[in-house]
Amino acid sequence: MEARPAEIQIAEEQIVESQIAEWRAYVAKAPAVDGRDVDELEAHLRDQIAELDAADLSADEAFLVAVKRMGSLDTLSREFAREHSGRLWKQLVLGGDDAPARPSGGWVEALGFAAGAAVAIQVARLLAHFPDEEPVWLLRNIGLLVLPFLAGYFAHRRGLDTRRRLLTAVPFVVAALVVNLYPYRPEAATELLVAAHLPVVLWFAVAYPYMGGTVRSHERRMDFVRFTGEWAIYFVLIALGGGVLLALTGAILDPIGVDIDRIAEWVVPSGAAGAVVVAAWLVESKQHVVENMAPVLTMLFTPLFAVMLTVAAVTYAVSGVAGAFDRELLGVFDALMVVVLGLVLYAMSARDPLRPPGLMDRIQLLAVASALVLDVMVLGSMVARIGDLGFTPNRVAALGLNLVLLVNLAGTAWFSTRFLAGRTAFHRLERWQTRYLPVFALWAAVVVAVLPPVFAFA
Repeated sequence: MEARPAEIQIAEEQIVESQIAEWRAYVAKAPAVDGRDVDELEAHLRDQIAELDAADLSADEAFLVAVKRMGSLDTLSREFAREHSGRLWKQLVLGGDDAPARPSGGWVEALGFAAGAAVAIQVARLLAHFPDEEPVWLLRNIGLLVLPFLAGYFAHRRGLDTRRRLLTAVPFVVAALVVNLYPYRPEAATELLVAAHLPVVLWFAVAYPYMGGTVRSHERRMDFVRFTGEWAIYFVLIALGGGVLLALTGAILDPIGVDIDRIAEWVVPSGAAGAVVVAAWLVESKQHVVENMAPVLTMLFTPLFAVMLTVAAVTYAVSGVAGAFDRELLGVFDALMVVVLGLVLYAMSARDPLRPPGLMDRIQLLAVASALVLDVMVLGSMVARIGDLGFTPNRVAALGLNLVLLVNLAGTAWFSTRFLAGRTAFHRLERWQTRYLPVFALWAAVVVAVLPPVFAFA
């Protein structure tokens, strides 16, 4: 067996020692296990690791397989794997014949919550006389009509206790009171900002039941990032399939004079609301399918976005038109940078953290650096517009978002550069992102709760 370089061997041993310490702390929480038992079990685990290491497995792989072999601790091992749900954990500890059985795949529960969301959105639509009328209160409350059912689904699926279920409900209740008791003026810009930002706040609220109430776990935060990307894939696929089905239905019923628009008024809102929960169920029950799609999608779109952003940054910088961005173009660039950030996060969540730096990491850094340059240009243009025209709710919201993105992109570029230079581990980059995620939720909450009264609900 060829000896590994000393530096790599030391790094692997440090990783495994931290994993053993984490595993020991977790096992020690079991009521039937005392300190002496933990020592004995740890000794047995180390023997297993040494045996597997001699069989030419890496230290990290040897640790994971050794945990898998701990037959008397299968239940604890599964729970430990769920809480620390990296890709390899899912394959070695939760995969195969030892995976816990889920009665009916959980589809009955998912269908119930999806039906609840579909009914809620339909009742609200009828009360609002939509689409004959377009009241802003309906737009403002769309997130509150759908996302509580998704949170309830995860609270049920994770088996949260009563206290955690109540904590899950708190942000939805508070948000409902705040956004519906504010005295918005007619055609208020702050009300439209609330409608745009409230779903972001509530999506972060869904993270709590999804993570089983473990809000401080970096692994579970990154798992929620992975879930968000995979949920988006399934939701888009469902939407595309539903659109094709509705079009074909219209073509079939058109000869007999059926008004397909009336059918769409009923089907589209309820279908979209129910699909929010159904997509979540698909991610949960068909994990391996999306795991195969995720690397392909990130490998395809990351280079494309990197090229587009680089060309845009160079073009705008050379031509000198960055200072003349109009309002619509500023909005397009904001949306683009949010998409790039989402792509970076999704690529990060799908990456093996133990893999050394490669070409895709360099392409990702190029995309981040280009987005950072564009963000600086956008910020410069925004500051100039504010200096000329003053503050408005829209300008403050956009300025805050760009500042939040600027800090995130700068930190991502810094840690990515150090990772590519071999000066830091990939998990530092992951930790930066998982620690920073609450900042986005906080800013969205500020726009929802603080901006309207600051601007007198105008």
